[in-house]
Amino acid sequence: MIKSICCIGAGYVGGPTMAVIALKNPHIKVTVVDVNQDRINAWNSQDLDLLPIYEPGLADIVAKTRNVNLFFSTNVDEAIDQSDMIFISVNTPTKTYGIGKGMAADLKYIELCARQIARVATTDKIVVEKSTLPVRTASTIKSILKQSHNNVKFEILSNPEFLAEGTAITDLLNPDRVLIGGDYHTEDGKNAIAALSGIYLNWVTGDKIITTNIWSSELSKLTANAFLAQRIASVNAMSAICEVTEANVDEVAYAIGKDTRIGEKFLKASVGFGGSCFQKDILNLVYIAKSFGLNEVADYWEQVILMNNYQKKRFAQKVVQKMFNTVSGKKIVLLGWAFKKDTNDSRESAAIDIANYLIEEQAELHIYDPKVTAQQIFSDLERITGDNLQQLQEKIHVYNSAEAIFNNAHAIVILTEWDEFKTYNYIDIKNQMLEPAFIFDGRNILNPAEMHQIGFQYYGIGK
Repeated sequence: MIKSICCIGAGYVGGPTMAVIALKNPHIKVTVVDVNQDRINAWNSQDLDLLPIYEPGLADIVAKTRNVNLFFSTNVDEAIDQSDMIFISVNTPTKTYGIGKGMAADLKYIELCARQIARVATTDKIVVEKSTLPVRTASTIKSILKQSHNNVKFEILSNPEFLAEGTAITDLLNPDRVLIGGDYHTEDGKNAIAALSGIYLNWVTGDKIITTNIWSSELSKLTANAFLAQRIASVNAMSAICEVTEANVDEVAYAIGKDTRIGEKFLKASVGFGGSCFQKDILNLVYIAKSFGLNEVADYWEQVILMNNYQKKRFAQKVVQKMFNTVSGKKIVLLGWAFKKDTNDSRESAAIDIANYLIEEQAELHIYDPKVTAQQIFSDLERITGDNLQQLQEKIHVYNSAEAIFNNAHAIVILTEWDEFKTYNYIDIKNQMLEPAFIFDGRNILNPAEMHQIGFQYYGIGK
């Protein structure tokens, strides 16, 4: 029976997942560890608004479980040694160097975790892959763990997360499925699968727990993200056709979504998808296909990324074109920086690329997001523009609220579908702006007829 769990990695997956596991398994001690002291301090903050991750419902669960059976620590060795089950939930970014640069997953953090577990563990452990990993990563982890000199037995499981940021707590409390990959041909493998299943069975019905071999589990995660990104890229491709044929992409999406073979989810046209998973996982899939000589397969999936990049560039070019082919020196308000609403995650956000395009056109950017900090916004821009902080602060202005942001603005560019953006008094906003006043709605959250009636030059996606 599992009495103690250690999760290595206190990020967007590890933190919320362990909080829910702790809530639903009060008899299990759950310790989340990370080498980042600032992150652990934030998780332990008495002010729940300072948690490092914003997810609706997360703060309430942390308040109920923290220092009861949920703990956050930087003492990784102690947590590993005292645990029965170890979740590996560290970052697996796309490589920026060497073989596979720009496509392959960088597994250095996974390998470091495996080596630390092998060095520290003195009792038998079940090691669970929670990070999104390439197929057959488990064999790498297993090879490293076999080098342990402490006479310890390890069982490796794959338990990928299927969380959508912004609804992660709902997804955890009521999952579509829980996927567990393991060696179900051996007694020890079956026991490990049963142990992990037992944790989830405290709130998930057995029919939702799927057991596969470990390789199928690893590939299923990449495949799920690739399929979802493909749907977004497909509807965005159609949005370009809609704009030149006077069709309405929302009407097209609604019509095809009523086909039960297609379904209505992930058919919302936008400025482009972002987040930590979609692009990274598709590029990983492309690299895997190429490494096995499956070039046609690689080309197929790579086109999803190319389509997404095209959509962002097309949108930015429309902003410049409609504003009389120049935005130089013009005040442009960017509403939204997170890659989607209800999260403070800006990784691979479309806003970053759009901002970069407009900076290159010498626009004066004024940015507001309800949850993403100014520090994060400038950090994202430093990385993509190559400018230092001082240079960026001379041309970029970041606001804590939207109250004073619209004065003398030439245009508003909506890049995240935050609910609050729908509720603004756009009549008052229009009166604060210079004429002609533009709105470029990259998420189609406003009513075009209403915006035109107010007097805006309004442009959405696929309309």
